Amino acid sequence: MTGPAYQKILVPTDGSDLALQALHEALTLAELSEATVHVLYVVDDAKVAELASGTGIDDVSIDGDIDGHFDRYEAIGEHALDDLRETAADRGISLRTAIRKGLPEEEILAYVDETDIDLLVMGTHGRRGIERYILGSTTERVLRKSPVPVLAVRDETSTE
Repeated sequence: MTGPAYQKILVPTDGSDLALQALHEALTLAELSEATVHVLYVVDDAKVAELASGTGIDDVSIDGDIDGHFDRYEAIGEHALDDLRETAADRGISLRTAIRKGLPEEEILAYVDETDIDLLVMGTHGRRGIERYILGSTTERVLRKSPVPVLAVRDETSTE
């Protein structure tokens, strides 16, 4: 190998403490390999539509309500990205950030392809059994389809 192992590292975030743990791992790797760190927040359009349709409002009102939900989730995403930028800046690393709308696993994988990401660093709750089956895992779905290595960062607060 002639250059740094990783040049572009992606950390998808949902604004959680677990995503922050994943960012810390990515920043450590970036410091070691001089990589650029990208952070992606995806507004899950399926969840937004579910929220809006669950209101019992007629179709005309739902369109406006969906836009309001998207705006709120984008604002949450911007806040999450600001927090992560601050964390990275404290370590002397700048981030490239993006917000997208869609299904998280699809948008994450599309971003990987479009920006030639070398490594994904994602948090995972480490669920097992029926809980894993019912809830699923964005990390697990991405892991199965990713064309690049995925570092799954386990929740430090997990008791399993």
